[in-house]
Amino acid sequence: MHKNTSLPQILSTQEIARGRFFALEQVHLQFTNGVKRIYERMKGQGTGSVMIVPVINDHQIYLVREYAVGTERYELTFPKGLIDAGESAVVAANRELQEELGYAANELTSLKSLALMPGFSASMMNVFIARDLYPSQLEGDEPEPIEAVLFDLNDPASLLNHPYFADARSIAAFFLAQRFLRLDMTPE
Repeated sequence: MHKNTSLPQILSTQEIARGRFFALEQVHLQFTNGVKRIYERMKGQGTGSVMIVPVINDHQIYLVREYAVGTERYELTFPKGLIDAGESAVVAANRELQEELGYAANELTSLKSLALMPGFSASMMNVFIARDLYPSQLEGDEPEPIEAVLFDLNDPASLLNHPYFADARSIAAFFLAQRFLRLDMTPE
C-alpha cells in the first residue's frame, strides 16, 4: 500500500459549466512525484443531502417509487433530498420524510455519511434510520405524487433482486439499516 500522505497541489481550477445544482470544474493538479494531471469534478452548491430508511416495525420498511431522469424510469429508493441552507441533517431528514412519505419520525438515528462520487464530487449523503413514525404531511417539490412501497426486511432477496431497486445509495442504506436493526434488536 502506498504510504504517501502528501496531497497533490492544486495549481488552478476553472469552471467549465454550470447547472442548477452544481458547477463542473477542471482542476489542474501536480502530484508529489511531479506528474501533472487535469481532473474534472462537480462542485456542489449545497450543504449535502439525506436519505432516510423508514422502519414501520421490526421487519417492514418503506421505500418510494419516483421517476429518475438519469435512468429514464421509475426507481425504488428511500426518501431523500437536499439539506436546505441553515438546516441540520436531522431536520432535513424529518422534512424529506414528511414531504415524500407523509410520515414524521420521533426517532431519527444517523447511520453513516456516504461519499456519493469521491472521484468527481465532494457531495456527502447522510443516511438515517427513522423509527416511531406518525402521519404528518408537508408539501414537497415533487412534480407528481410519490408512491410508497412496503417491503419485508425478513425477505431481503425480494428487494435486492427487484429490477427497479438499483440505486447504489439505497442499497448501501438498506445494508446499513439491516446491520443497525440486527444489533439494536440483539439482547445485551
